[in-house]
Amino acid sequence: MTDTTRSERHRSRMQRQKQIVDAAIAKADRTQGLLLIHTGNGKGKSSAAFGMIARALGHDMRVGVAQFIKGRSDTGEEAFFRKQSAVVWHVLGEGFTWDTQDLERDTATAQRGWAIAQEMLSDPSFDLIILDELTYPLKFGWLDTKTVIRDLKNRPPMQHVIITGRAAPDALCEVADTVTEMQDVKHAFQLGIQAQKGIDL
Repeated sequence: MTDTTRSERHRSRMQRQKQIVDAAIAKADRTQGLLLIHTGNGKGKSSAAFGMIARALGHDMRVGVAQFIKGRSDTGEEAFFRKQSAVVWHVLGEGFTWDTQDLERDTATAQRGWAIAQEMLSDPSFDLIILDELTYPLKFGWLDTKTVIRDLKNRPPMQHVIITGRAAPDALCEVADTVTEMQDVKHAFQLGIQAQKGIDL
């Protein structure tokens, strides 16, 4: 195949691809607040959500973060985003369930956290809300999934929400606009490597 033939075939493929993309863009004619879910066993669910905070701040949007399981306040993302005046950050958990080992306490902590999340979900001044690791309180029954879905549906129409955590309930995925499942192919922790600053913390 000559270079000219290869170039012509490439141009033809790209023209067809452009027609497909342009048609899809033209068809997407609505705007609304989106509900996104980052789930699965792979690393990067929260990190992807926090990256979208940076994107939102670039558009002068106001962001709220509610972390449901994590109880530590020394992560790099919190240290950075707490300095941003347009970000409100809540650490609502007390650590992983194997640390607390107290069902009643974990349930009460999750419910107090959801009360704070409800306030943000009813506040139209928040353009984006991150509900980090919310799937765990739902999975363990500390929060009622129907109540959470009701509150999500009743939020301001242009408010975006990102939920992270493994094993997102099917009912939650059904009402979401975008669901991404992270796959764990290989993880440094499984090789005995500690969580690293700037990568895991």
